[in-house]
Amino acid sequence: MDTIKAMQAFVGVVNTGGFTSAAVLLNVPKATLSASVAELEGHLKVRLLHRTTRKVSVTADGAAYYERCVRILEDLRDAEESFSSSQASPRGKLRVDVSTAVASRLLIPLLPSFFERYPDIELELGCSDRPPNLLSEGIDCALRVGEVSDPSVVVRRVGTMNLVTCATTGYLARHGRPQHPLDLKKHTCLNYFSLRTGQVFDWDFVRNGERILLPVDSPLTLNDSNAYVDACLAGLGVGRLPTYMFRQYPSCGVLELLMCDWLSDEIPFHVVYPSNRHLSSKVRVFVDWVAEILEHHTGMKMCHEARAEREKSAIKLPNKTVQLLEAHAH
Repeated sequence: MDTIKAMQAFVGVVNTGGFTSAAVLLNVPKATLSASVAELEGHLKVRLLHRTTRKVSVTADGAAYYERCVRILEDLRDAEESFSSSQASPRGKLRVDVSTAVASRLLIPLLPSFFERYPDIELELGCSDRPPNLLSEGIDCALRVGEVSDPSVVVRRVGTMNLVTCATTGYLARHGRPQHPLDLKKHTCLNYFSLRTGQVFDWDFVRNGERILLPVDSPLTLNDSNAYVDACLAGLGVGRLPTYMFRQYPSCGVLELLMCDWLSDEIPFHVVYPSNRHLSSKVRVFVDWVAEILEHHTGMKMCHEARAEREKSAIKLPNKTVQLLEAHAH
């Protein structure tokens, strides 16, 4: 039995929903295709498909085997492409994992340019703030914000961003406008915690060599980036948003920028992929595209431009770090 051809036949039947359409797609006789799938079932000693006179459906075992087959056939195609000088354009399925906010507010609006450039790539975009296991979940690559310490993945830095402090006009009308990070102790702030570790992130601020690390008390702590934005927009308190997310709101009169001369430390964007997996042309072009859009995205430039303008006229202060711990906060 030619296992690869049998897998291709089985995947073709599942994808098209029937032997007739799969035979047309694969350009083989229907009888040959049916015999190939039956031989595969005999070899595995398991039924992969339910066959009736009206339709063909996949069994539970067949569904599990289908996922494995798709991955194996994709890996085989990637290996062939990597040694083929005639391969003009990457093709096939590409499975990528990103956070919900990065997907909805950064990548998805720009995807038309990606598909225009690479029309033969089928993108499966997993959107969750939950850090996935790339190997066990069959993910080709993931876009991560922040430092990455996982030794099982290859890490490529593709950009940086900053966080800005903001609140709704309504909140500021009720509670006043903070002028300095220390003023936040008198305000309601919205916290964010890591799904991976459960850690609540402190708020860090940098201005002309002065650094403040500020733990803030909050009546509301979230672990989903889109929900966090919604909480800010609902006027529940002062929040911190990445510049690429914040930039769409001032023109709408919804959120106002606070303490614009106090920025967060730069936060890196990384693309990660399993270290034991061949870097296919699909992954390579996607990573290059992400690096390109992050470099030119106006939301990423926002803080860099603001910092450059601020530093033109700023009086340089001595380099110092202010570490504020909850026990000493006032």
